[in-house]
Amino acid sequence: MRELSETIDRKYIDSIDLSDWEIETDTGWEDLTSISQTVIYDEWYLETENGLNLTCADTHIVFDHDYNQVFVKDLIPNISRIITKNGVEIVTKINKLPSKSNMFDVSIASDNHRFWSNNILSHNSVTTIAFILWSVLFNDEYVVAVLANKGSLARELLGRLQKAYEHLPKWLQQGVVVWNKGSLELENGSKVFAYATSAAGVRGGSFNCVLLDEFAFLQQGLAADFFQSTYPVISSGKTTKVIIVSTPNGLNLFYKMWVDAIEKRSLYIPSEIHWSQVPGRDAKWKEETIRNTSEHNFAVEFECEFIGSSNTLISGSKLKLLTFRNPILSEDDFDIYEHPKKNNLYICVVDCSEGVGLDYSTVSVIDVTQIPYVQVAKYRNNTIPTLLFPATIFSIAMRYNEAFVLVESNNMGQQIVDALHYDLEYDNVFKVENHNIKGPTISSGFKRSVTIGLKNTKSVKKIGCANLKALIEDDKLILNDFDTISELYTFIRVKDSYSADEGQHDDLVMGLVIFGWLTTQSYFKESTNIDIRKLMTEEHDMLIEENLSAFGIIDNGLDEVLISDGHDLWSLADLPHNYHT
Repeated sequence: MRELSETIDRKYIDSIDLSDWEIETDTGWEDLTSISQTVIYDEWYLETENGLNLTCADTHIVFDHDYNQVFVKDLIPNISRIITKNGVEIVTKINKLPSKSNMFDVSIASDNHRFWSNNILSHNSVTTIAFILWSVLFNDEYVVAVLANKGSLARELLGRLQKAYEHLPKWLQQGVVVWNKGSLELENGSKVFAYATSAAGVRGGSFNCVLLDEFAFLQQGLAADFFQSTYPVISSGKTTKVIIVSTPNGLNLFYKMWVDAIEKRSLYIPSEIHWSQVPGRDAKWKEETIRNTSEHNFAVEFECEFIGSSNTLISGSKLKLLTFRNPILSEDDFDIYEHPKKNNLYICVVDCSEGVGLDYSTVSVIDVTQIPYVQVAKYRNNTIPTLLFPATIFSIAMRYNEAFVLVESNNMGQQIVDALHYDLEYDNVFKVENHNIKGPTISSGFKRSVTIGLKNTKSVKKIGCANLKALIEDDKLILNDFDTISELYTFIRVKDSYSADEGQHDDLVMGLVIFGWLTTQSYFKESTNIDIRKLMTEEHDMLIEENLSAFGIIDNGLDEVLISDGHDLWSLADLPHNYHT
């Protein structure tokens, strides 16, 4: 559910605390805690297609068909749809009236602060952030930073705190030194600041508490950079607290931090409120909400599921079951999940980029000794120069028992694979024979049509995607890396192919796609013991023998005459009597 990011500046002239009062909401009857009279505002008139109407202030909040908050002044006649007791209705009239009047705000003891106003679902703008308010009131020199994905949303959160402060009894209130949309300072020295989340964040500041709101909606790179700059602020004090709040938004840093907290790999304490725990919400409410929105929207907003894009290559049910591990060792963008084992066979699949901070150059190391195959290591870097990447691949491959390497040779890939094979003289690089009809196949490299590396054509990608889907969904490929699984959540169907969703990356997945293609080759049989090295060596030796050996009689200079067919030797005495040369 999207909340408004505009700060509501209400000015009150009177407020009355209430007890034993209730108001009807979309989740049942809820307690009213207070009602406040505002200064005079312009009146606005709203009317729906079925004649429901409301006279209110311009910033009175209603809800659209997706339960997003909308100011009345921002509604568009005959286009906007809002939630009413009758269901979703089209707004037919929005008029600013010539009259003015005092308005009234109600405070509701519920989490969503929604209520029926003339049978139109409305919202009271008071949201309790009691912990922060209590902290600044009862602790001297207590400094809080409130950050959100947008500066306006951070200021709105501060505005809610200020409004909650205004409703406190006079004997609880502190003297106010600074009071504006960006900061609050009390006479006890406590302060609250509102910031937009950025890479610089609150670098250099000293805070007792940091609140990060809607953290999952930051871009992946910005979220990581921000947290890297913010964590020193958090860890600088022994009692400093960080509170991270967000609606799920796919697999990103927020998801990783959440799972780490759930599995006790970090010191964060996870807290989740399911919709069924809210009084008045039952199966009928769920059915109506899904009908008014969508199953996908309900799963994210109310079930708190970390669902990524739709139309993903891997089925959504399988994606939910994929789990990542923390690396046992991380070295300069290289994450290790399993150390190399003696006699195990490994393959490195490589996707190349230009190293200018956009797409990533990646290496996935896969143990193919037996089924299921296992991702045991991952390298990912988007700034490594093209000239240095071959040496990185060489180092990783040598580390994993001189692993075989399959490089996607599109664009910069050909330059990189040539440097790996010719300059660094690394022999265990897959070579590909290109056929006009049956397409590319793995080759030992003795024909003119053989190239080093694999061109990822439409046919290669189609085969690779289909086989990768089967490998993962049939549990024949185990993924351990968070970044790889995260990319699968946004690897979606686009026309007749698959690629990263807008603003996302698919560099690790594309490495897995060419691995999927590789497993369709003759070296990969559906068995639990696969020795690619032996098969390639045997084919290599056989090709040499076929090119160099001829059938005939070999005189070894001794008395015995030997016969060779290019593979085996016999003496004449061993041949059948009807054999002729």
